[in-house]
Amino acid sequence: MQNHLKDQTSPYLLQHADNPVDWYPWCEEAFKRAREEDKPIFLSIGYSTCHWCHVMAHESFEDEKIAELLNKYFIAIKVDKEERPDIDSIYMAVCQAFTGSGGWPTTIFMTPQQKPFFAGTYFPKTSGGGRIGFADLLLAIHRKWENEREELLKSAEEIVLHMKRKSKAEREADERILQKAVEMYQKSYDAVYGGFGDAPKFPSPHNLWFLMDVYAKTGEKEALQMAEKTLMQMYRGGLFDHIGGGFSRYSTDRYFLAPHFEKMLYDNALLILAYCRAYEITKNPLYCKIAERTAEFILKEMTSEDGGFYSAQDADSDGVEGKYYLFEPEEMRKVLGEEEGCAFNRSYDITEAGNFEGKNIPNLLKNDSVEERFGEALDKVYQYRKNRYSLHLDDKILTSWNGLMIAAMCHLYHVSKKKVYLEAAVKAEAFLQDKLCENNTLFVSYRIGKRGEKGFADEYANVMFALISLYEVTFRAEYLEKAQRFLNKMLTEFYESEEGGFFLYGKENEQLIFQPKETYDGAVPSSNSMMAYNLVLLHELTGKEKIGELAGKQMKFMAGEAEYYPAGYSMFLVALLRYL
Repeated sequence: MQNHLKDQTSPYLLQHADNPVDWYPWCEEAFKRAREEDKPIFLSIGYSTCHWCHVMAHESFEDEKIAELLNKYFIAIKVDKEERPDIDSIYMAVCQAFTGSGGWPTTIFMTPQQKPFFAGTYFPKTSGGGRIGFADLLLAIHRKWENEREELLKSAEEIVLHMKRKSKAEREADERILQKAVEMYQKSYDAVYGGFGDAPKFPSPHNLWFLMDVYAKTGEKEALQMAEKTLMQMYRGGLFDHIGGGFSRYSTDRYFLAPHFEKMLYDNALLILAYCRAYEITKNPLYCKIAERTAEFILKEMTSEDGGFYSAQDADSDGVEGKYYLFEPEEMRKVLGEEEGCAFNRSYDITEAGNFEGKNIPNLLKNDSVEERFGEALDKVYQYRKNRYSLHLDDKILTSWNGLMIAAMCHLYHVSKKKVYLEAAVKAEAFLQDKLCENNTLFVSYRIGKRGEKGFADEYANVMFALISLYEVTFRAEYLEKAQRFLNKMLTEFYESEEGGFFLYGKENEQLIFQPKETYDGAVPSSNSMMAYNLVLLHELTGKEKIGELAGKQMKFMAGEAEYYPAGYSMFLVALLRYL
């Protein structure tokens, strides 16, 4: 059967278009039917290159019996988190409030009025090992809905009231918050293997950018040492793709050896920025080379003919995570010949015993040299790998992530002086202007000739970052003027003048159960952190008093948000260093 997803453009929704589950996209028709049939909503949120989303889909959403339960007792809605960051943000916050953690696929049960009463992430199909299975969960929730609905509705009202809480009070943005953040990074730093905390280790390049800026402004050597050790370890390990360039999502271990193999546009954009900053500060040419190899991967595999940048590459090939990236020694000897193949295997830790589930992730962790001696050989292995298995490409073009990559290409042009990166940035910005902007209104996504929802705060903040970066390397006034037009749009649509800060969604967007302001810097900097940075730079570049006042107000708002855990607000801290 085909459900209600068949006409969608999102690759994630289309992956579920043939499920026996009668999926709807997020739409009024689904909520109307839920009200009329007096059924709760089952909401599932994920993205097309998410490994655990694939697992739950194969186990549960492709299963006839599970589908029968869902179709009988619930109205099922699928959401692509990358196309609807507003829905994802709200229900991820709900999931974290319910469970203490979050992740994808996000599993939400809610009333037809969109008020959640149960939340979780991945559920196995059947119960076992002290964990409820999805089938049993569906039956339990159905029984509660039929017999104890008052209790469910009460918890739904309570969670919505809890999520509507006001922002924290403004405070002075000063050096104390910076020092507290550095001390937090020092406490969680892994001095042996780089990175922060225990596994899994995420790149969080904006944290490293902040630490390098601390060194640049204060000469605090330990801040630079923490950043450099982490940057070097991420490159030497399997997190960096030594064959094809670019970085995977995160490391599953302490050593940065075994990654979660999906590659995301935003990670690679932010990592290019971090390695460029490292090169600016240290003048070590290896950092520039790593940034260039990452950009070359993006231009080769993640860029459309029109210049827009695609979203992600999957971790799985033939349903097996990482299969595309793993090698055996014999393969290298066949591709490169006995002598060079053996040398290549020694250099990149490719052994008979294997370093990952009996096979090998190429890495330089055991190699004293980080110099690449195998230029031509790497090209041969790259071509061999491309022809061996295929990877799913999420080919939608997301405005906010394109903004980050445009800025990254500008910064790489600035340090490398290679025009190919500036040309890519200019072309991508022209693509956004042509396909994803109309009368100063940005849109979230573009795929197969169709654009998605009207943009959220992230779209405007990251495109402003891109435009300011373009201005800094071209001095073309049109980019600066455009950034200021988007600022005016943000002030009209998203800004709260009394308490400060920008709402995630604006007056022109769909109004959901509450209106959050995103301030915490997760995998990507939040819109409010990025706006702090944009406002500081725009004030420097234009000298406009009103923008200076806005920058000061945004600093106080963000300082209030970041006071208790400043290490979670590193992009704001980068802005604060510059502001002070």
